[in-house]
Amino acid sequence: MKVLITGGGGYVGTELVKSLLKKNIQIKVVDIFWFPNKLPKNKNLKIVKKDILKIEKKDLKGINTIIHLASIANDPASNLDPKLTWEISCLGTMRLCELAKKNKIKNFIYASSGSVYGIKKENKVNEDLDLLPISDYNKTKMIAERVLLSYKKYFKYFIIRPGTVFGYSDRMRLDLMINIFAFQALTKKEITVFGGRQTRPFIHIDDMVSVYEHFIFRKNKSGIYNASYGNLSAIDTAKQICLKIPKTKINLKKSNDPRSYRLNSDKLKKTGFKFKINLQQGIDNFIKNFNSGKIIDNKSCYSINWLNKKK
Repeated sequence: MKVLITGGGGYVGTELVKSLLKKNIQIKVVDIFWFPNKLPKNKNLKIVKKDILKIEKKDLKGINTIIHLASIANDPASNLDPKLTWEISCLGTMRLCELAKKNKIKNFIYASSGSVYGIKKENKVNEDLDLLPISDYNKTKMIAERVLLSYKKYFKYFIIRPGTVFGYSDRMRLDLMINIFAFQALTKKEITVFGGRQTRPFIHIDDMVSVYEHFIFRKNKSGIYNASYGNLSAIDTAKQICLKIPKTKINLKKSNDPRSYRLNSDKLKKTGFKFKINLQQGIDNFIKNFNSGKIIDNKSCYSINWLNKKK
């Protein structure tokens, strides 16, 4: 088996590559590497430094499965250059799909986002609900999904809509909610929470890697799958972290951020997938990596700051 991973040098991609290499999978990573490259050297890993918009047919030669992770990372970073966000997510996905069709790729796995649902009041936000994205980042994910669906007769497809990912990665990010809260608690003994009532679905990065591997190695029906261990409000998340890091205070501030959504992952579970890392276990792992000196405050850990620097 030979796997192509776009955006394989990113936060999730780096850990996914490491995990697949341990399983002796041949991997080709296509990434522009705006952020530091933390991928290991390995005989089964080929790295191509390239813009997703310039990917060519030859880049897919011999590939069986595509895992498409490449995109602008989050809402604030996407807002820096909305035009580029649309080009990378939508045109980049269309280009990749067309090449997948020509190269007769068997499986195409796309990293979408649970935020495509927009603000939902339903307790069980499943894959059948309407999509009402409210930001450019969310909208481009939705359109990229529809681009992929237009090619569904040419290969098996799996669209994954994950919750907010958290946990340690060699290509660390400290601009994701749970990571932000845990890092603030460890370094300042204070967590700043804006709003607090907003609900967020969450998934540990190790489980996120396992989701992708689940669709690589097991036979599943093409489709769209939510991926979230659970859902928790911002204030309750902060309180859970305080239990793990004593003497931490919560500084609650007003917010005009309306984003609040939850995910139901029953469809994924019915395929046999089992989440392994809950919030408390994930926080314990974060603390362990922090105490060992692996998690440090670096500009490259913040997408918007790093991309501003690169402009």
